[in-house]
Order: sequence, then structure tokens, then C-alpha cells
Amino acid sequence: MTPVTISAAGSGAAAGTPEVSTLAGEAARTAGVTIRTLHDVAGIRAVADFFAHVWQTPHATPPYPSEVLHSLVHAGGAVHAAYSAGPSGELLAGAAVAVFGPPAERDVYSFVAAATASGRGVGFAVKQAQRLWALERGATTMRWTFDPLVSRNARFNLVKLGAVGSEYLVDFYGPMSDGVNNGDESDRLTVVWDLVSGTTRTDDPADGRSTADVVRRAPDGGPLALRDAARLWCRVPEDIVALRAADPALALDWRHAVREVFTEAYGGGLRATAMSRDGWYLLTRPSPDLPTAGAAAAASSEATSRITSESTSEEQE
Repeated sequence: MTPVTISAAGSGAAAGTPEVSTLAGEAARTAGVTIRTLHDVAGIRAVADFFAHVWQTPHATPPYPSEVLHSLVHAGGAVHAAYSAGPSGELLAGAAVAVFGPPAERDVYSFVAAATASGRGVGFAVKQAQRLWALERGATTMRWTFDPLVSRNARFNLVKLGAVGSEYLVDFYGPMSDGVNNGDESDRLTVVWDLVSGTTRTDDPADGRSTADVVRRAPDGGPLALRDAARLWCRVPEDIVALRAADPALALDWRHAVREVFTEAYGGGLRATAMSRDGWYLLTRPSPDLPTAGAAAAASSEATSRITSESTSEEQE
């Protein structure tokens, strides 16, 4: 299958666009998908249905109605869709929606992204297509939010993409009634992705953790937060979605415990920069050149991504 990304480059494209174009093409080939930007009513409606399936809502009331998605495209945003080959034709395997932030910040907001082809790299391919589209139009950073308790998404965002957690938002959306978040408080971590130089992290987030001091205990009695002179590690549940379904009260205890660690750490200038394979965040002091586009004001849209492939869920989100 030959991946195709349909886009029209704007003037003022940011540096690094040719390299990202190559990376986006390679990511789509590896995932075995074709990625296109959509403008037609039928294609956008199919994406709305796809999001309803991912967020477990009735198709009659999708979390992102097709008319809203179509309006975002008309306003200059983009709906990217990833298709894989099936026995009866193309199958929708992933999708993402992005809109532009304040022009002076050269910033793009990833409104929603999701992928369902587990382990194939579809989520990564969709994000690279978004990245290329944004760079072609002069953007240099992209932001979105995700549930900080979903470790797979954290690893995807912070390690696979190389984004950095720029702000911790307490109960950002208030009560949510979809099939994934229902009954929980909607804390979110905003990440900023440097579109020009952002790359996969290759260092080990667990390096030095074994000798750090335990400073907080988790609801399960084990260590929750570890600290050394310069770094902080914070553990999250192995599978918060399953825990939320099995024991909502315990899941909420985890929410509050992790919230305390993060709000205190962020107040002291630390930022989430990585996630280990065994579910520990690494928080460090950001470098002086960390992009902070949009940090002055949280976006009002649900920047959610549910990457149910290599990381799932809220980008799963």
C-alpha cells in the first residue's frame, strides 16, 4: 500500500518540513495505511462515527459530531484519516483533528486523535501526518491534553513523540459522560510538541530511580513518588480504565493521589518529560528552550486522543 498525504503547503512553512515529510511517509508505510486530509461530508461523517466507537458513545450522539468537524475544516483546521486495506475495501484505522491556535504563537491544537489498529504504529503515523500539515502552514508547536493516569498514552506522547507536559489541569472538563471517562474526575496533562525538532526519546526514564527516596505512598500501599536531588518519579496504575470499571472508588483515590504529586511538582517548576515502560513518570526541570506555546491559557476544546494502538487512549487522547 502506498501512503498518500494530501495537503497544500502554505507560505512560511517551518524549517524541517522535508525531513518530516519523509518521516511521515515512512510511518504510514510501516503502519500499512494511507493517510488523507478530508473535506467531503461522507468521509467526515465516517470519522465522527469512528470517534463514537472509540469513546463508546451512541453513533446518534458522537463526542465530535460531523457538522462540528466539517466546520473546523472550513475554518482552516484539518481532519486526517488513516485507512487500511480490508477484504471489502478500505477500513478506517485512525483519525485526528487539528486547529490553529493564536497566530503569533505559530501553534496548532490537536483537538482529537484516535487509532484502533493495535501495535501497528497507526497512531504514530497519524500524528506525523498532523505534524507535516502543521509545519507546511508555518506552525512550530502542537498542543493537546490527555488523561495523566493512562500510562500508555503518556509513554506515547512523552517518549515516542518527544513532547513535554507543560501544565497540569485539575478536573479540566468537569463531569464526563462517555463510556471511557464516566464517573471519574477529568484531570488532564497538557503536552507541547516541538514540531521542528521533536524526536523519540532514547534515554531510560528509570535511570537512577532505584536509589531515590520514597516521598509518598500510593493507594495500593506501594511507593507513589520517589525523589532525588533533581528529579521526581510518580507511579500511575497499570490500567486505569480497567480499574475505573472494577473499583471506581479506588480509581478516584489514585486520581487524587497523583494530582497531589503533580500539582506540587508543577508548582515547584518540574515538568513531566518521560514515562517508563513500567508506569513511572519522570519529572525534571525543563530546559530553557522548552516550547511553551499556549501555556498562558488552556484551550476550551477536548484535546483528546485515544491512541488505542501503541499507547492507547486519550491521544486516548
